[in-house]
Formats: sequence, C-alpha cells, structure tokens
Amino acid sequence: MTSQVSSPAEQADEADDESNEALVGEQRKPAGNKEIRRLDRVIIRFAGDSGDGMQLTGDRFTSETASFGNDLSTLPNFPAEIRAPAGTLPGVSSFQLHFADHDILTPGDAPNVLVAMNPAALKANIGDVPRGGEIIVNTDEFAKRAMAKVGYDTSPLEDGSLDAYHVHPVPLTTMTIEALKDFGLSRKEAERSKNMFALGLLSWMYHRPTEGTETFLRTKFAKKPTIAEANIAAFWAGWNFGETTEDFAVSYEVAPASTAFPTGTYRNISGNLALSYGLIAASKQADLPLYLGSYPITPASDILHELSKHKNFGVRTFQAEDEIAGIGAALGAAFGGALGVTTTSGPGVALKSETIGLAVSLELPLLVVDIQRGGPSTGLPTKTEQADLLQAMFGRNGEAPVPIVAPRTPADCFDAALEAARIAITYRTPVMLLSDGYLANGSEPWRIPDVDELPDLRVQFATGPNHTLPDGSEVFWPYKRDPKTLARPWAVPGTPGLEHRVGGIEKQDGTGNISYDPANHDFMVRIRQAKIDGIEVPDLTVDDPDSARTLVLGWGSTYGPITAAVRRLRAAGLPIAQAHLRHLNPFPRNLGEVLGRYEKVVVPEMNLGQLATLIRARYLVDAHSYNQVNGMPFKAEQLATALKEAIND
Repeated sequence: MTSQVSSPAEQADEADDESNEALVGEQRKPAGNKEIRRLDRVIIRFAGDSGDGMQLTGDRFTSETASFGNDLSTLPNFPAEIRAPAGTLPGVSSFQLHFADHDILTPGDAPNVLVAMNPAALKANIGDVPRGGEIIVNTDEFAKRAMAKVGYDTSPLEDGSLDAYHVHPVPLTTMTIEALKDFGLSRKEAERSKNMFALGLLSWMYHRPTEGTETFLRTKFAKKPTIAEANIAAFWAGWNFGETTEDFAVSYEVAPASTAFPTGTYRNISGNLALSYGLIAASKQADLPLYLGSYPITPASDILHELSKHKNFGVRTFQAEDEIAGIGAALGAAFGGALGVTTTSGPGVALKSETIGLAVSLELPLLVVDIQRGGPSTGLPTKTEQADLLQAMFGRNGEAPVPIVAPRTPADCFDAALEAARIAITYRTPVMLLSDGYLANGSEPWRIPDVDELPDLRVQFATGPNHTLPDGSEVFWPYKRDPKTLARPWAVPGTPGLEHRVGGIEKQDGTGNISYDPANHDFMVRIRQAKIDGIEVPDLTVDDPDSARTLVLGWGSTYGPITAAVRRLRAAGLPIAQAHLRHLNPFPRNLGEVLGRYEKVVVPEMNLGQLATLIRARYLVDAHSYNQVNGMPFKAEQLATALKEAIND
C-alpha cells in the first residue's frame, strides 16, 4: 500500500511516545449513540494459536493503517513450528502494532488493546497489558479443558482476576459461524474466518479503511471465490457487531501522521522486503546482474522468496542444496562479473565461513547477509538477537578481515544494502550485512526514493594490460592495486589477455602467482587488513543537545528502543547523548574522539556485550554493557530505567 504525504518533515517532540500509561484522547461528539474519541497513538496485539491467522490479521490491519497515513511499527512474534501445539503457551502466535499521528520508533512496550483468541493467548500476554487496558476475549474457547491446559483452575473471565482491565467477552467463533451459515461451509471451514471477524471489529473500533482488505481477500482466494466472499462476510460481520453492540460504546480515531514525514510517496515495508529492494537497486546502480545463491533458513528465507520474483530486473536466484553450495555459487557469480549475494542466519554463517575466507583471499565483491536469530545452534529460530557480531568480525581461520554494516530500522535495510554493495564493489571484498529477526519481520513506513537519489555504483572492469615489464612488454597483473582503495582489478573471465588464476593458496603480490614466500605472505596479510581499515565511512554523528556526561552507544535494531528511551529521559529533564553505529568494521574514524568526550559510555545490546568488548579493546574505554538475550527486543521503559541509573550513578 502507498500513500502521499505532502507536509514538510518535522520531528516529534520529546513526548513519552512509548508509554504504557492509558492514553488520554480528545473526546468528540458521538456518532448516533456511539462516542468517538481521538487518540494520538495506540498499541494493539492480536494473539492466538499459530493456526488462528494472527500474523495475517496483523498484517492486514497494518496495511490499512499504512494506507491511512499513520506512522507505525510492528512486532510479529510466532513459534518456530509450522503448526505449534494448539492451546499451549509455547504455541501462542502474536502480532503487535503501534500506530500514531506522529513519529514513533518502536512497536510499543505494552498493548493498550489485547485480542485473545483462547486461554493460552490470554495467559501468555496478560502480563504485558497495563491496568485499564482493553481485552477482547473469544469466550467460545474458554472451556474447562482449554483453561486447564494452561494452568487456569478457575475461569479468568469470572474469578475477578481481570477486574483491573476493561474486558469485552465476545463469542467470536459462534458469531462467525452464524454469519457464514448461508455459504455452505463446514463448521471447521467457517471457524477459520474468525480472525477476519476480529479484524472487522478492530477496523471499526479504529476507523480503518476496508477496501484494501476486500481486494486482498478476493486476490488471495481468487481460485476459491466462495472462501473469499465468506472471509469478507466475516469481516463485515465483525464491523457491524462493533457498530451495533452496546458493549463497544466508544470508537477511536488516530489521525494520519501528516507532520512526521518528508514529502513523498510512502508504503509499508518489512526489513527483509526493504533489503531485497536494496539489493535490486544496488545491482541496477552498479549495472551488474544480481545473483543470489542461498539455502532457506529462518528468518532470511523471505529474501530468497522475494528476489525470485524479479527476473525482469536481471535477478537470478539459486536455491542451493546446502549453505556451502549457496555461497560457493554466489562467489562464482562474483568471479564472473555479477553482484554475488548469499543470505542466511547465524548457523549458516558458520557453514559459509570457509568460503568467506576464500572470498577474502580472492578479493572479490560478495555480500553475505546474516539475519541474526537466537542461538547457539538451532536456538530460537523465530526470535531476535544480536549475537553474531564477533562471529562476523573474527569467525574465520587466519587473518581474514571483513567489513560489517548493520541497518537500524526495517526501512533502513534498503540503504544498508546499498552501502554494503558500495563497499564490496569499491574495495573488492566480501561484506557482512547484519540484520536480525526483529528488523526482518517488523515493518514501518518507507519513503520510496527517486532513482536520482541513489548512489552511482558503476564498476570499471579491467579491460587490458595494467603493468609494464622491464623489457617493455605489457601484461595483466590481477593483484596490482588501486593506490587509493588498495582494491585489485576485477577482470571478467573470457576477456582476451586478462587470463589469470584464482584460488585459496596465497598469491604473490601483483602477479597473482602462487607464493609460499614468508615475506610475501606477511605483506599480503597486512595489505588486506590495510584495505579494510582504509574503507571510507561517514563520521559518527552524536545527538547531544544538552552537553551530557553520559553517552548511550548502540548498533543495529536497538536504535528504536534506545531513541525512545532517550526521548523519555530528556522529557524528564535528564541530559543524555546518543550515537548509533552503522559501520562496525571499520569503525568511523572519529569514534575514539567521540568516546573520549564522555565520562560514561553505556552500550545496550541483545547479546552478552560483544560491541562493548570491541570498544574496550580498541579504545581502552570502560564501556558499560546493558544486555538482554531473551529473544525479544528491548522495551523503551526498560532502557530508560537503566540509562537513568547510569546518569545518576
């Protein structure tokens, strides 16, 4: 979905955007017997079994919210199993959406509204709902057996345990079946549409558009028109229920975020989709065919799925038999003059490490995209983590330096892909791009850039001899370096006169012949390191309006929670500086000077302190780690509390 925003850019004020407190809205005159209340932001969480369609429901609500023009941020959270055990706590799937009439940064700390499709969904999520929050419960699923399965001895709908909340008991399943009785569906088939009933009800509550959902359903079920119309009927049954029932006396409006964005055409986009588009844009700007060699792995598989749709842009995708074959094919494509890409997660990086080392030795451009997840081993495949930084930095044999780039938001994955491609092509090196599950599956509005805004990445391939021998004859030396970038020439195989050998055995400087000479090996190791150290990256910018004494330094997907926490502290009158790293190898040249300005440096990470370890070793700074490895992103309130303690210590 796309939408036009015509107002100038304007940052949100220092308000507590991620607050868990009940929202205070502007009351308006009721429509008929219904009151309409205007809010500045809302956090909604849909929760149910993994087969209840919560991800689809959340995605549709998000798409309509994006088309309406709100700023938004999402957090899908689901089990690793395709069909997790029904009615159990580990089987709960949820989708959280935070949308607002101003600039926001995170999916929100806690939902103002929880839609619980069964007892397991209620129990798994009730701890996050603030007092006074609204809970919509599918009462049809609260049978004794279902409640006992998750440890409810008595019904939470009757024992007073939910008295602190505004509970709306709704027989979603029964009402859906009743609404679809004329479609000739079995009870089981009709029950599957209860998520659309819930979507319709929430769409009425928050005045969401409806046309996109109808179009989506008719397209999705084009070969099953009865199912399509049944889902649409369930959707409108939910909408009409909200409109007519006395239990929902209030509906809400959240105005478009017309003052939060620069002028342009916007669409909602997930991190993996933005990264896919960034790779395509990079290949077009470089005038190179894009080749993806990949093996499916959560949460990176979406990139393979998306790129396979774009043959019209010169994209070729190869679903390999394993991780090693995937990167081997991508490196071979790079040797052949393509923009070679391989996508994976942490376990796959471990398998690809030997070929990454080969790419370092060959000095060919290669993009290695690591969508990080919880580990070690199989770990938590559908949860998020930032624990692959040291693997990306050092996880190869020998001295094999690799540049590292990390996006900070879902939309930023587009720009990070372009930046990784720039470095790989310019310096003839493999590049690690570290995204994570939170960015990959989360979404936010993205301004579609004009083509003339994109960087020029066109490549100058070697076309002829580049070295003159003492006898005056001209030859091609595959390891004769550019004096500025230290990159070797990129010669496409088959170019007359540019025949040369490649391989993992050490090469002689210049000629590229196999060399076992100790002095040559020492030189080649140092020159490869010098090439990476010399990569030009922008200086680190610091947000420090109050000349603070404490700096919070982040990288990757911690940007949203950190920035929300910083806004909260500044609104409370506490000075704090913030900086966020995109380039993790090499670091920005001014990083040491920035760190030296502050009495205290706090580094929040979703690992056990990997960036902090590098900072301490490189700059001898006593960086303070604040760590979390529970598979979920930081909450703004949590970080604000930790940073406040650091400031006051």
